[in-house]
Amino acid sequence: MSESISTSARLRRRLLAALPGLAALGLVRLAKAANPTTLVLGDQAGGTRALAEAAKVLDGAPYAYRWANFQGAAPLFEAQRAGAVDLAPAGDLPVLAAAAGDPQLRIVATRVGSGAQLGILVAQDSPLRRVADLKGRTVHVSSARGSISQFQLYGALAEAGLGRDDVTVRFILPVDAFAAFASGAIDAWATFDPYYGIAVQRGARILRDGTGINSGLGFITAPASALADPQKRVAIADALARLQRAGDWAVANPAAYAQIYATLTRAPLDAARHITQRAALRQHPVAAADIDTLQKVADRAYREQILPVRIDVGSIVVKDLARG
Repeated sequence: MSESISTSARLRRRLLAALPGLAALGLVRLAKAANPTTLVLGDQAGGTRALAEAAKVLDGAPYAYRWANFQGAAPLFEAQRAGAVDLAPAGDLPVLAAAAGDPQLRIVATRVGSGAQLGILVAQDSPLRRVADLKGRTVHVSSARGSISQFQLYGALAEAGLGRDDVTVRFILPVDAFAAFASGAIDAWATFDPYYGIAVQRGARILRDGTGINSGLGFITAPASALADPQKRVAIADALARLQRAGDWAVANPAAYAQIYATLTRAPLDAARHITQRAALRQHPVAAADIDTLQKVADRAYREQILPVRIDVGSIVVKDLARG
């Protein structure tokens, strides 16, 4: 047992070294400008920062900024609710789960990715061959209740003719889950990129990915209080435009972006190629179709008691930051 714990601890340290700052706020750099406004740019596992720095879109920004990096959506949104983060990128369900407990949360941009960026993993030699084999088993889900992985797991179970009560669900933060899975302490793990992609690159087997279950959409949120500050609102609009340009650059230059992503996050290059290919890179202002898609996710999550309340998506969307 002690050997397993030691192995798990070593793996956890390696992952934290490979993806710097996953478990804590990472204050990276202040842009030099006369504008006194400072934006705190939230991030998960360094993905948005890697995108921005690869495309160099924040160079010369007319406001100060710093990065705040987290290993998952749950701690990211805790920080945003506390007023410590101005922009927070996350998948569809985590945004809804955060909105359920934060009346200040506003959706300010959509990012388009793929449902293949998450899934249910087992070890290569696991006897579990299909989702139906999970009956009676424990599935560890990253990172907390209301995650995109929880939504994907329940969808996969229903598809296989199982109910969510047919499995035992345990929630665990991604870095801890990665180490436990690698040491053999977890039978089945529902998780998302980059942890998902790195685990697969290391030999994990996919029972079912999120294609056809998850929307593949991501969103960027901001607090209403930040949007009410005229200077900060202008800075947020500018940052979103820059991130949109970064996404366009990454889509147009996939090989270069994968290489830079691997270098900046220290992810294996093979894993980086897959992670960046399916990542939510294309960004645009929130459109009516995005609201409709997210509303369907919200309604299903409420019916399945993943969300405690029904979210009216249209009421928390800001379509045009140029308007007061």
